[in-house]
Amino acid sequence: MEGKSVCVMDASGPLGHAIVDRLLRRGYTVHAATYPQSESEYGDGQPRLKVFRADPLDYHAIADAVHGCSGLFAIFNNTCSSLEDEEEMVEAEVRAAHNILEACAQTETMERVVFNSSVTAVVWRPPQPEEEDDDDDDNTTASASPLWHALAKTLSEKTAWALAMDRGVDMVAINGGLLTGPGLTAAHPYLKGAPDMYDHGVLVTVDVDFLADAHVAAYECPTAYGRYLCFNNAVCRPEDAAKLAQMLISPSSPRTPPPPSDELKVIPQMIHTNKLNKLMLEFTSGIYGDIN
Repeated sequence: MEGKSVCVMDASGPLGHAIVDRLLRRGYTVHAATYPQSESEYGDGQPRLKVFRADPLDYHAIADAVHGCSGLFAIFNNTCSSLEDEEEMVEAEVRAAHNILEACAQTETMERVVFNSSVTAVVWRPPQPEEEDDDDDDNTTASASPLWHALAKTLSEKTAWALAMDRGVDMVAINGGLLTGPGLTAAHPYLKGAPDMYDHGVLVTVDVDFLADAHVAAYECPTAYGRYLCFNNAVCRPEDAAKLAQMLISPSSPRTPPPPSDELKVIPQMIHTNKLNKLMLEFTSGIYGDIN
């Protein structure tokens, strides 16, 4: 790892911080690229840390951040408060994916892109005309109204894969579950499809440490390829749903009991992390070094 430079973009959120921390401890020089609307908490005390401001819609700013890097960890998290914002979020994520992959394709030193995506990009599909709900017997979910988070993640990942294949960029996607931790509220766009995901056995969550470790493994392990579902908790029982609901209550709000789960039933878990488990086993076997 010594002497290699990698870029984390956006590095300002919990996942970005966790990845940057791991990469620094593993000896990389890290380009921590934060978006203009993000709050950057990185100081100047770390000699192998370089902080950039990179607008995901500004190709040249992205190119500057990844210049000289052998890897990029691409993270795009956006929040929205209105229908117009949600539609803009989809367009913004697609444009960001295109700019990021194009910049990596033009970077001669680039070896691999680890693209942070979502489980929703795997399990969600847009509703088809005249589709019968009771004929849906697979592990995908459909909704009559747009699930903007799922749509944004699906289209941005498709854009990234198309460009990666066209430009010959080695890319691996980590499709994470709902990221739990401080700041998670019921307003998170991932949760708009939660009832359907629960009913189909595909509602899953992941903590930031496990997700960050998976990203590092996907970059360093030469055999990593394609997409990896990444989660360490499946919400398939009424008590699981009640626990998740309790996590979404803000500490500042009045204490209320979790929503009743009497009407929920136990649902078989329909997605698994077997592929990721094999990657993590190979990675932590000592061949590539201790992940911590």
